[in-house]
Amino acid sequence: MGRILAIDYGRKRTGLAVTDPLQLIANGLTTVASHELVAYLKDYVSRESIDLFVVGLPKQMNNQPSENMKYIEVFVKHLKRALPDIPVAYYDERFTSVMAHQAMIDGGLRKKKRQDKALVDEISAVIILQAYMESVK
Repeated sequence: MGRILAIDYGRKRTGLAVTDPLQLIANGLTTVASHELVAYLKDYVSRESIDLFVVGLPKQMNNQPSENMKYIEVFVKHLKRALPDIPVAYYDERFTSVMAHQAMIDGGLRKKKRQDKALVDEISAVIILQAYMESVK
């Protein structure tokens, strides 16, 4: 069984999270500059077995796609061309940044660390992955 890798795509940075090989636990992986993301994923897939990519689906409160969806669609097309054997699923990412900030506060991180946008992106990816895993159980 391979891992599931979640992607919280942003125009500048992208947060990544991954499950353990048994797909039980979601862990933060890293944050990557978005222009380097596909190369990073190709390298990661060469070392680890990945069963599925879960990409955060940006929606507005009225359930319509957000402005960022056009960038995510371009990224997903590029990803599917680069790694065609790994399926891609979308999962609603509304409120993940807010939830990530709250998790940082609850975890006792100092204000300076909570301002680290890369860490927020990585935690957001963990939240997307955890929610996705709970939805398919």
